[in-house]
Amino acid sequence: MGSIWLGAFVGFLVVLVLALLFPGIGHLVGGFIGGIVAGLVARGVGRGLLAGFLAGIFGGIIIAVLAFIGLAVAGGITAGVTGALFGGLAGLAIGIIAIVLAAFTAIISAIGGLIGGAIAR
Repeated sequence: MGSIWLGAFVGFLVVLVLALLFPGIGHLVGGFIGGIVAGLVARGVGRGLLAGFLAGIFGGIIIAVLAFIGLAVAGGITAGVTGALFGGLAGLAIGIIAIVLAAFTAIISAIGGLIGGAIAR
């Protein structure tokens, strides 16, 4: 049996590279191909589905964390404690939007992971 986390990480890297190479459609196509790769590494239908989903959602989680921390720090530097509070809230809003949008890529990646896991079985 393959590792779910290794499959998710390799699938995320594939999604990231294809999204950078083909802006606009890279997340959809890259998500599907990255999900297949994640499923092949994870080996198994259920494991491939989970690895593909994680590969697709990692980007949104990373953007959410960086937006929250970055805007809170920027607000704190420019306007003190109140700025940090408002910057953190703005970062939280941007992070939620990023995770919601990444959920679409995660669904496509999960489908790819399901297919990849079935092939590797």
